[in-house]
Amino acid sequence: MRKYLVGGNWKCNGSLAFAKSFPAEVLNNLKFDPKKVDVLVCPTALHVPTVQAVTKNNVNVGMQNLSLTGNGAYTGEHSVEMIKDAGISWCLTGHSERRTLYGESDADVALKTKLAVDSGFTVLACIGELLEERESGKTKAVNERQLNAIRELCEDWSKIVIAYEPVWAIGTGKVATPEVAQETHAEIREWLGKNVSKEAQ
Repeated sequence: MRKYLVGGNWKCNGSLAFAKSFPAEVLNNLKFDPKKVDVLVCPTALHVPTVQAVTKNNVNVGMQNLSLTGNGAYTGEHSVEMIKDAGISWCLTGHSERRTLYGESDADVALKTKLAVDSGFTVLACIGELLEERESGKTKAVNERQLNAIRELCEDWSKIVIAYEPVWAIGTGKVATPEVAQETHAEIREWLGKNVSKEAQ
């Protein structure tokens, strides 16, 4: 049986007070079987240590991003070495905002995903299409292009979770119906079965 994952990305939101109160009042009161469900929260990097200190109950705390460069003169970056040293083993790669606002290419996302996997992280690799791509019938092609970039570099997919996020449904008022999500998930699973393994489906 496929293990479920419930995750929350705070993006660039929250305060120190929220980073303390939300885990105490919400996350620590969740009731779930960690053998069947993974629960993940990704605060801002600034708030990760606070959330880690407060959070209990088998809730994982992850990073929203990681640097392609190691330690050194890379102002504003968070290296894999630093993230591991902080006791974090989950991270996001390829979020649509990293792609559209900060210019991360499919190749960048693939490199970050490989770096994270090779470092022992569990990765939520985000894929998804823009509104114009959805309306022109390119959803499958866009998702497969993004997946193919990761496949070129990553052989071990046991620590990669594909997070499908239709970019056109993020904060736009447009809704991705359950039918749309199921159809796209089926296409992604078909691709995984053909290009990675049946187990990865």
